[in-house]
Amino acid sequence: MKINSICVYCGSSPGRLPDYTSAARELGEEIGRRGIRLVYGGAGVGLMGEVARATLAAGGLVVGVMPEALFVRELASTDGIELRVVKDMHERKTVMAELSDGFIALPGGFGTFEEFFEALTWQQLGIHTKPCGLLNIHGYFDDLLKFLEHAVSEMFIHKPHLDMILSSNTPADLIEKFLDYVPVKMDKAHWVKEMSGHRPLD
Repeated sequence: MKINSICVYCGSSPGRLPDYTSAARELGEEIGRRGIRLVYGGAGVGLMGEVARATLAAGGLVVGVMPEALFVRELASTDGIELRVVKDMHERKTVMAELSDGFIALPGGFGTFEEFFEALTWQQLGIHTKPCGLLNIHGYFDDLLKFLEHAVSEMFIHKPHLDMILSSNTPADLIEKFLDYVPVKMDKAHWVKEMSGHRPLD
């Protein structure tokens, strides 16, 4: 799969461990080195700022997308990036999705989870066929992946849809998985029928 632009969701905080900052920098370097454009939330702080600065330092292009209401609060980074200020969060997510050929989540909080799972849900529904991946630094997403396996066993998620989530603990390996990604092709009516047919509603 051709990847010209990657959207990165991550925390505006650096987190507890230095490993998170190191990983954000390594991801930015890998994106920039490969000539891939970074699309991200536009902040200059936390992991967001680290991945953006590292991409720029490696010679890559960076587009930041930020809602008007968060422009000051998130301390927008304007040095060397193309900053797009949009009306609200809905427009932010739409623009980021349109600009990107794939989506990576680094460690982060509610916003990171929400944006990543929305992109993943759009893929499940066939709205796009772009890869979605987790950069699983220091096992940050281990419990999340374990919970999603539980959701499969409880028949709320279909296993092929869980398999859409790519995961690695190194940026280079994760990007290689993006390049090799083959979209899941499954008829929506078929999997809805299969899931609902296992047992009657209570």
